[in-house]
Amino acid sequence: MALIQHDFTPFAVRMRGEGISDSIIETFRYYHEQLVDGHTGLIPERDIDPVEHLPDAEKFPKKLARVGERFLPKTIFLKLNGGLGTSMGMAKAKSLLTVKGELSFLDIIARQTQLSDSRLVLMNSFSTRSDCLAALRDYPELWDDIPLDFVQHRVPKINQTDLRPADWPENRALEWCPPGHGDIYISLVTSGILDTLLKAGYEYAFISNSDNLGAVMDTTILGFLVENRLPFLMEVTDRTPAHRKGGHLARLPSGKLILREVAQCPPDDIGYFQDIDRHKYFNTNNLWLHLPTLKAVMHSKGNILGLPMIRNSKTVDPRNPASPKVYQLETAMGSAVGVFDNATAIRVPQSRFVQVKRTEDLLVVRSDIYILNEDFQVVPNPCRTLDSIFVSFDAPCYQLIDDMEARFPGGVTSLIDCERLRIVGDFKFGANVTLRGEVELINLSGEQVEIGDGTTMEGSRTWST
Repeated sequence: MALIQHDFTPFAVRMRGEGISDSIIETFRYYHEQLVDGHTGLIPERDIDPVEHLPDAEKFPKKLARVGERFLPKTIFLKLNGGLGTSMGMAKAKSLLTVKGELSFLDIIARQTQLSDSRLVLMNSFSTRSDCLAALRDYPELWDDIPLDFVQHRVPKINQTDLRPADWPENRALEWCPPGHGDIYISLVTSGILDTLLKAGYEYAFISNSDNLGAVMDTTILGFLVENRLPFLMEVTDRTPAHRKGGHLARLPSGKLILREVAQCPPDDIGYFQDIDRHKYFNTNNLWLHLPTLKAVMHSKGNILGLPMIRNSKTVDPRNPASPKVYQLETAMGSAVGVFDNATAIRVPQSRFVQVKRTEDLLVVRSDIYILNEDFQVVPNPCRTLDSIFVSFDAPCYQLIDDMEARFPGGVTSLIDCERLRIVGDFKFGANVTLRGEVELINLSGEQVEIGDGTTMEGSRTWST
């Protein structure tokens, strides 16, 4: 067996060769040392307690909205925009995917910003930057002397056998990985944009994922942040069966809040992790941040915020399971709730978490369950009477965006009266198809089944050979 590598020099040399700053190298060294010392980043159930109660945003007094409105001109709308839609077969930024009519995620975000007094800033990756900035040329009002974006960093993958830098001559780009969205804090510093924003008088940032169209600027929540002089605020919502794998909020014996992601849960504790009655608050990744506090804390900590490490086990080529196993050292930006003094969390309605991770999610958001209102906000259709919907595509022919869209050539089916949809096998849906109640369509015939124009379906139906 290869000797374990405790020398960080090969990593430093590789990173400096790519022009990576000393601050990022030292941050990566901080986590690499934890790895070689045997830290796994796991958070056992015995070390945490469930969170029972939180302030409820739906019960905040209306006067807070007036406070928030005063601070909108001092607030930035910061979107995490570094993701490619690779899980859906895309080779470009997911935010460029059309989601309502002809509008993409990025179009909707840009139009929301134009209607508010806040400023849009994107955290792009090297893979998303050029395409997204080109798309935003259609919105010249967003461009001025403050940069519209900054770029998140990349760090080396680590060979699991000897903890040396991963080596993959077939594609050198695969030797690198993003360090998770917890990189946002040091990226704000090293890019210089934090100092630029502070000099321009900005005090707050509302941070969310670009594929979460429920994450709109909320002046009441901003007012709560301002009035309580909070440095950091996390939005959480009630967990449902669909959120069992998402990061949940918990509390340390000291009383501090903590975020636990599934990659930080020991295998023996997965049952506790997925117990939505025990751990009932789900992290929406909607965060509010006081920028002067971030500046002060980063300075006091030498730019190493000290977020909990997440050790992700992967293969160096994610499309080749036979390629060498590597570790990707990552952090979650929500875990800063345990770093900032006086940080807290609030409960928000499910409508503030409308995220698209899979083609099932995209189908729901494109459907008549959601509408695009005059403020360019994607909101629940007021005509819908059901609380939730569960959609499952149990066939590989729906997993990639092009394949899914080919099966809905007449447009997305009406789901406004649908509570559950499960599709097994290959179906092609015509125009103006309506699905109601609990629908289960099972195709065992081996051939594609066509659902004709104007069809209304409910209940379960099976097509066999």
